[in-house]
Amino acid sequence: MAEVRVPRASRAAALRDGLRAYRLICVMWIRSTMTYRASFAMTAFGNFAVSAFDFLAILMMFSHVDALGGYTLPEIAFLYGTCAASFGLTELFLGPVARLGSRVRDGTFDTLLVRPVPVLAQVAADRFALRRIGRVVQSLLILGYALTVLDIDWTATRVLMVPVMVVSGAAIFAAVFVVGAAFQFWAQDATEVQNSFTYGGATLLQYPPTVFAKDLVRGVTFVVPLAWVNWIPALYVLDRPNPLGLPQELAFLPPVVACACCALAAPAWRAGLRAYRSTGS
Repeated sequence: MAEVRVPRASRAAALRDGLRAYRLICVMWIRSTMTYRASFAMTAFGNFAVSAFDFLAILMMFSHVDALGGYTLPEIAFLYGTCAASFGLTELFLGPVARLGSRVRDGTFDTLLVRPVPVLAQVAADRFALRRIGRVVQSLLILGYALTVLDIDWTATRVLMVPVMVVSGAAIFAAVFVVGAAFQFWAQDATEVQNSFTYGGATLLQYPPTVFAKDLVRGVTFVVPLAWVNWIPALYVLDRPNPLGLPQELAFLPPVVACACCALAAPAWRAGLRAYRSTGS
């Protein structure tokens, strides 16, 4: 049987409809959240405070040492801020995707299939939690501190690199979230495996690559490309050598890597969706 090709115009229309549906669902949840503004303010601050404990652990380390893996506190604050900002944006806009496994197990995923709305848009916007903005704010404050105290020769490319790496990193994390969710269609109960690459990967990238074994650094560079979130472009900004001996020019590739990851995540999601067989009876 000949392969049926979907016209590009149809794909563009489907993407547009999906984004519109995602926006409408998010707006609905935001309006619901803002009904209780005091509660929202407290939960957002709680999210901010809990996220701050990650950096507090780093500060406690530096109360005993002057450098970690050869990196100073401002340099690690830069790594922390860029990674946490990227991950915070992804968690804000795609956080519910991580809970797909529970929907598959209890059968509630079936209700999403009968609605005339793209399934991924529904999953991503489900119970949209605006309180997660607290993590983003906290990470941007740490990043602002790092940019203030770091002694860097700020060329135009280095200045542009900072927002590019945050946005590209968010797209890479988004692709990992979606691929992990697609895996849940087969595994059904492997949320912790997915979290090891998402939340675990975000924690990994908060520290310099020099404190990890080179095999691990190779793995997150060439297998699961999390190193492109901040390690590789950050080394260029900080004028640090790459522990794998890779050329500095690779620092300009995060947008390309992000596009490639998203391009691979799309067919992975579609394959997982086709493999879904409900929970049975």
